Amino acid sequence: MMNCIILDDEPLALLKLSEYIRQIPFLTLKKACMEISEAQNLLSKKNIDLLFTDIDMPGTNGVEFVRSLSHQPMVIFTTTYPSFAIDGFKLNAVDYLLKPFEFEDCLHAAEKAQKLKNINLSTASFSEPNNTGTLFIKSDYKMIRVDINSIKYIESMSEYVRIYIEKKEKPIITLNSLQKLEARLPSHFMRVHRSYIVNLQKIIEISRLRIRFDDKKLIPISENYKEKVMNYITNNGIL
Repeated sequence: MMNCIILDDEPLALLKLSEYIRQIPFLTLKKACMEISEAQNLLSKKNIDLLFTDIDMPGTNGVEFVRSLSHQPMVIFTTTYPSFAIDGFKLNAVDYLLKPFEFEDCLHAAEKAQKLKNINLSTASFSEPNNTGTLFIKSDYKMIRVDINSIKYIESMSEYVRIYIEKKEKPIITLNSLQKLEARLPSHFMRVHRSYIVNLQKIIEISRLRIRFDDKKLIPISENYKEKVMNYITNNGIL
């Protein structure tokens, strides 16, 4: 089962999508929201697997709202405007539903989310969710055991992620998402950009909103995560 919520400022669209979701046996609709603040509060509890959100809404649009979330669920965007699709897929959205859509379209998108969730659950797990734990990663039909503390940073690339390991020239590539990995990694890993998670213990230098590791790789810090990074520096530095 997957818990989901809807965010849409149009009452009729909200009602129609709610009816579709109730017909899908593996989805549990927790709330149909018309306000971003209400959806944000529900998502902060981290028990929501899937978000259906309209893009064209007053104030912050759906894309910007999803981009602002520190813990992102899987997302299916809905909108009347096809031109928004590119922005949606840049955020690794599961699917994009163009209004008006039928039940079969909604079901197909939901099935894609269910498949992705099952893949993520089967391709990454921790024996210990702490600083001395290990992560089993499925890559090239093999399960590779990795010491969590040897991970320097993780980079998103569409439906896959690259996991960069100390003393390894090439990253491990696996079908997964930053959202799922972020939820399972210990506290010394931090999301600093929509495309990057970094191991705070491996950072050599932070300058001009860029993080440098020993291989001189520069990781950008986005505005959405700047405050969190600066708080970490303040709490762990002599300024």
